[in-house]
Amino acid sequence: MQAQLIATDIACRRGDRLLFKGLSLACAPGDAVQVTGSNGVGKSSLIRILAGLLRPFAGEVSSVGGIGLVDERLSLDPNLPLGRALEFWERLDGCRDPGRALEVLQLEPLLDVPVRYLSTGQKKRAALARLLNRNCPIWLLDEPLNGLDTQARKSVEALVALHCNGGGITVVASHQPFALPQGKTLAIEDYAA
Repeated sequence: MQAQLIATDIACRRGDRLLFKGLSLACAPGDAVQVTGSNGVGKSSLIRILAGLLRPFAGEVSSVGGIGLVDERLSLDPNLPLGRALEFWERLDGCRDPGRALEVLQLEPLLDVPVRYLSTGQKKRAALARLLNRNCPIWLLDEPLNGLDTQARKSVEALVALHCNGGGITVVASHQPFALPQGKTLAIEDYAA
């Protein structure tokens, strides 16, 4: 069965504040969507709802296929060297070719560095390597370009293009421009409550 991600009439409430309502989204293989909006309007909350980590206040989300999430939470042991921290997840995720992600994201020189000493951009690249190694069809990326230099940004955009061209689905929440293949834009302010 092919991957799909569908959100129907989603509303999000954080505390006493209704951030957005009536938001619907349907993604099929090859689709890429950028969720835009200023800080605090619900981009990250929407990504967490799509990932199943946050319940919508109203509406429902359904998906077919594994979901990979990259957000501000690194999910790598900060006390381990990067190589060992990634190996832990490679074993759990059944990764067959971990070297590919390390090469593409230029992480080989950092494999002996404890995760806690990595820069913001290096941590972001490590999170993306973990995502690549999971081999899941649905990617949810929350501010994936934060902390990255120009070359790393281009690499991330190229990885997303390859993923979508291969039948994957990507939803990117970002206030920064992001080159998406045949990408659609969803302005979250259009659904402000």
